Amino acid sequence: MVEGDIHQPVQPSAKLQADRVGPLRAAEPLDVNPKDPAGRRFLSHPRSRDRRPAQVACGAGMDTTALSDERARLLRLRAQRLDPRWAGPAGAGPIGAVRVVRELCGVHAQLPSSSALTLRPRTGGLRGDDVERARVSERTLVRTWCMRGTLHLMAADDLGWLLPLLAPTLIAGGRRRYAELGLDEDTFARALRIIREALAGRGPLIRAELAEQLAARGVNPSGQRIAHLVQRAGLEGVVCYGPDRGRETTFVLLDDWAVRGRRLDREAALGELARRYLGAYGPADPRDLAAWSGLPVGDARAAWSLIAGELTEVRIAGGPAWLLASRAGWLAEPGPDPPLVHLLPGFDIYLLGYRSRALAVPEERARTVWTGGGFIKPTLTVNGRATATWATARTRQRLKVTVEPFDELSGEVRAGLEAEVADLGRFLGATAAVVVA
Repeated sequence: MVEGDIHQPVQPSAKLQADRVGPLRAAEPLDVNPKDPAGRRFLSHPRSRDRRPAQVACGAGMDTTALSDERARLLRLRAQRLDPRWAGPAGAGPIGAVRVVRELCGVHAQLPSSSALTLRPRTGGLRGDDVERARVSERTLVRTWCMRGTLHLMAADDLGWLLPLLAPTLIAGGRRRYAELGLDEDTFARALRIIREALAGRGPLIRAELAEQLAARGVNPSGQRIAHLVQRAGLEGVVCYGPDRGRETTFVLLDDWAVRGRRLDREAALGELARRYLGAYGPADPRDLAAWSGLPVGDARAAWSLIAGELTEVRIAGGPAWLLASRAGWLAEPGPDPPLVHLLPGFDIYLLGYRSRALAVPEERARTVWTGGGFIKPTLTVNGRATATWATARTRQRLKVTVEPFDELSGEVRAGLEAEVADLGRFLGATAAVVVA
């Protein structure tokens, strides 16, 4: 059980912070809501067309690379496998899907269709049904609650160390809501035991069937209680999503469904989390890791310090950020020509991975992309900057993609858009056409 295992943040030594990472600024308050499937804030920076290698500016006693906004975006695109010049082959079929999900440390899966579409621009040759085959047939991908307490598609063998690391904080963060719903720890213990026994004896069950089992044995599942009871079972590693039954989702016992991989001690898990996060999202800072993961900023700073010898410091918009030292050579690489054009789905991880959306979304377009209720619209990006939203309508084997640009699209951007629409059609098995509104 998680109760009694709520941890205290690991405190890195002062020497380690000062000598290896350098000074970290005091944490700013994070607008993190574990129930919010997406991010919180948008700021703005001017557009740039910087294709030059980054310039080095002297800092206090050391040289620190100062990045333009566009250079920072391009580095993040490369880390996200969104720069095909450097991404390398992912592999075909379910194996390729698992490899990319593991490399990205999971993809957001509040909407199952969006998780598959998140993988499309980050792979070559992957098809939509490959993702579901990896989840249901191969069972090497698992849909369950993870970062920020939201649904993610995860590599099964990452759950052994990730869930024990994240769950205590996420469960502690939900206790006020649990109390409002009359869910105490004794109730959770009884409910998880009933859920475990029901799934062991009856196989995959939909949520309503789990609610029936709970009610029959004296646990009230009414209203929002059932959602929190099942989520808690997921966070504790008891259940995950199973095969769909028509339009209904089912739940299964995680350990019957997949092999969740090795468990790490807490310090090793924190270091691995920071390493994997920076591998997929760098350059970034500890507050970004906290916002993405749902961990306290103190834990994120501790995680940073545990891999301090593996990091290179840069500056973005005047503030410090870090990337893996093994990628320092990326700083000298030229920018793309023509620009990188991507159709990113709703809830794409590029828009969910940072404390601020400053680099990705112009402030004046924040509410266009972020429409309220935690919803993020599908977004067209050019070199990592949002330039339009888009939507699809499908009729049998035809797919209509409607793009609503913020400003006039250049000829080279339109050419990139046409290529993206064609690949979206290939991925979904449809003939696709684009309409620019």
